[in-house]
Amino acid sequence: MNNSSSHKTWKDHLHDIIYEADTPMGKLFDVILLILIVLSIIFVMLESVKGLSDITYNFLYYGEWIITIFFTFEYVARIVSIKTPSKYIFSFYGIIDLLSTLPLYLSFFVTGTSALLAVRALRLLRVFRILKISRYIGESNRLARAIRDSGAKILVFLFAVLVLCIIMGTVMYLIEGEESGFKSIPISVYWCIVTMTTVGYGDIAPATPLGQLIAALIMIVGYGIIAVPTGIVSAEYSQGQKSKKVNLNTQVCSNCNTSDHRDGAKFCHKCGEDLQNE
Repeated sequence: MNNSSSHKTWKDHLHDIIYEADTPMGKLFDVILLILIVLSIIFVMLESVKGLSDITYNFLYYGEWIITIFFTFEYVARIVSIKTPSKYIFSFYGIIDLLSTLPLYLSFFVTGTSALLAVRALRLLRVFRILKISRYIGESNRLARAIRDSGAKILVFLFAVLVLCIIMGTVMYLIEGEESGFKSIPISVYWCIVTMTTVGYGDIAPATPLGQLIAALIMIVGYGIIAVPTGIVSAEYSQGQKSKKVNLNTQVCSNCNTSDHRDGAKFCHKCGEDLQNE
């Protein structure tokens, strides 16, 4: 290990700091990023508040510029420290990092009163930084994997719910009619979806006893339906935890940016890069 560490270049050390969360410097780097991301989101929200003092707005403005410059260096460092930059640039987090960094620069160069609305929209894109937080929460990867694995089941379930809403909406249209606000089948289906999800806007309500009985049944079914997607994802998450016989670490390949390697792995399971000599 001493020989391998002595052969590390500055890019390798930079990669360890930025991508490795199990080293002291890596943990410190992640904590600093988390704090800056949270501060940036707070700054963006406060900028939309009217009636604050000019000093406060100036503080938010310059503070946001400082954070943006820091994230710019972070973005460049991530590209420089990886052997295949495109793996990061076109990855989900790479696109999020770019979207959350560019708006302030773009709004700085856009001039003219007619472009103020576009500038405001660009600046609001900085809220994407909140998605960067998930990178530093290990459990988010397992949750995302559980949601992805249960996607087919959830889609089938949602299709079944949609079919049920169409049927019940049509029934309510026939029972209630236009007098009660059920002017068409699409509007009736809309009412059924609102009722089944227990939102209950109250803009449309059944007037006949039979319609009210059916509405009550739809509400009761809605309570059970709401719990189904959660149960599907929870079961998939638990199954993934039980079937996970091998311990994984957070070591990130410096070539393809792939994480979740087995403890003690010598090579990347995706591209074959030597992990021990990084």
